[in-house]
Amino acid sequence: MLGQGWRREKPRPPRKTRRAGTTALTVGLALGIAATLCASPAVADPVSAFYVPPAQFDSTPGAVIRNEPLPILATVPGGSGTWPAEGRQVLYTSTMQDGSPVAVSGTFVDTNRPWTGSGPRPTVVIAPGTSGQGDQCAVSAAFQNGMYVDISKASFSANQEILSAAAWSAMGARVFVTDHIGLGTPGVHTYVNNKESGYAVLDAARAANNLSGGSATPIVLWGYSQGGGATAAAAEMQPTYAPDVNLKGTWAGGPTANLTEILGQVDGSLIGGVVGFALNGFLDRDPALRPQAEQVLNPRGLAFLDEMRDACIGDVILKHPFLKSSTLTVDGRPLLDHFREMPDAMRTLDAQRIGRLTPASPVLITSGLNDDTVPYGQARQLAEDWCAKGATVRFDTNDLPPIASGATIPNHFGPQIADGYMSDKVVTYLLDRLADKPISGCTIS
Repeated sequence: MLGQGWRREKPRPPRKTRRAGTTALTVGLALGIAATLCASPAVADPVSAFYVPPAQFDSTPGAVIRNEPLPILATVPGGSGTWPAEGRQVLYTSTMQDGSPVAVSGTFVDTNRPWTGSGPRPTVVIAPGTSGQGDQCAVSAAFQNGMYVDISKASFSANQEILSAAAWSAMGARVFVTDHIGLGTPGVHTYVNNKESGYAVLDAARAANNLSGGSATPIVLWGYSQGGGATAAAAEMQPTYAPDVNLKGTWAGGPTANLTEILGQVDGSLIGGVVGFALNGFLDRDPALRPQAEQVLNPRGLAFLDEMRDACIGDVILKHPFLKSSTLTVDGRPLLDHFREMPDAMRTLDAQRIGRLTPASPVLITSGLNDDTVPYGQARQLAEDWCAKGATVRFDTNDLPPIASGATIPNHFGPQIADGYMSDKVVTYLLDRLADKPISGCTIS
C-alpha cells in the first residue's frame, strides 16, 4: 500500500537539456570551474598531525575536537583572489556502526556575504562522492588548492566538491564538507557504509552549529553518488539519531541505496576497482568475514585489496580502469556471485540498505535512467519505499541518453552535472525548503 499523496507518472520521452539557470549557484560554479582548472595542486607532506585525534576527546556526537584556519585559494567567486569567507579545517566527533565514538575531519566555510535566500542563514552540509580510501584522498586535504598530489605514492585527488561549496558560499550560506569516517583520520575509510556515512553527515551539521549559528540553524544536505547515499541515510536517520538538527531538506543524487545491486553494476566499469574500497571497509568492521573473503580471492585479489587501502579514485581510473572482479577470484567468478553464497556477507550488505526508516523532512532524489554505475532502479525503489511510509519525496528521472556504457563519466556524472550544477532544479528545491514553502506527498517521475 503506497503512502497517502503518492502518485506515479508514466515514463517520459527524452527531453531537451534544461537551460542553465541564472542563480548565484550557476555563476559560482562557472567561476569555480575556471579557477580550479588554473589552480596549482598542493604537493603532499606526510599526513598532517591535525587529523590525529588526542587519546581522549569529547565523545558527544558533533563535538568540535579541534579546528584551525584553512585559507581557500582555488576558487574565486568574488573575483578577489580568495573566497569571501573564512575556511576552517575541523575535527569533530561522530559514531561508528557499533555505537563507539570516532573522530572525523571536514572543512567548514563561514561567510561574510549576506544570505540571498529566504529565512535565516542556513548551513549546507555536503557529503562528497567517491574520493578514495587513502588518507591523502580526504576532500579537506585538497580544499586549499583544489588538487592534492602525493608524489611518493604516485597518487592524486581532486576536490570535486569545491564547486558546490563555492556556489553556496557565494549565496551567503555556511558550508560544511565532511571527509567521511576514516579519510584523513586514523582507521579504514568505510566506503559506502551508509550507516556510518549518515552519522558523519548529521554530526557535521552539529559541528557546524557548534562553530557558528547555533542549534536552530536551518540545515540542508547535498550529496551525489556515495554522497547521495550518505545524505539519504542521514535524512532517514535524523528523526531518531539527531532530532536536534533542524533539517529542512535533502538532495540525494544517484544514491547508493542498495549495495547488492550496485556491486553487480559497477563491476567492470571505469571505476570497477571501487569494489576494493567497499570490501576493505566491511572486512574492517566485521573481521569474521575476512577468512571467507580470503578463501575466494586469488593472490592478485589479496594484493589489490592492500593497494586500495591507500588509493584515491584517480589512481583506480589510471591504474585499474574497467576492472572486473572475476580477475581477483580463485575461480574467475565475480565477487558478487561468491557473496551470494555467503549468508554473513549478504546480511552485511542488506544491513546497509536505505529505505527502512522514514525521513521527517522532504527529500529530492535524482537518478539517471541510463546510469551505468549506480543503478537507476535501486534509486527509484528508495523513493517508492519512502513513499509507502508516508514520507515527502520527489523523485526525478534524468533522461540523458547512454554514451559508452561502463565509462561512468558520461552516464553517471552526466546527470549530476545536469541536475545539480547546470540547472536550477536542486538548488531551487532546497531554497524552497529553506523558505518553508509547503510541500507534501510523493511524486515519482
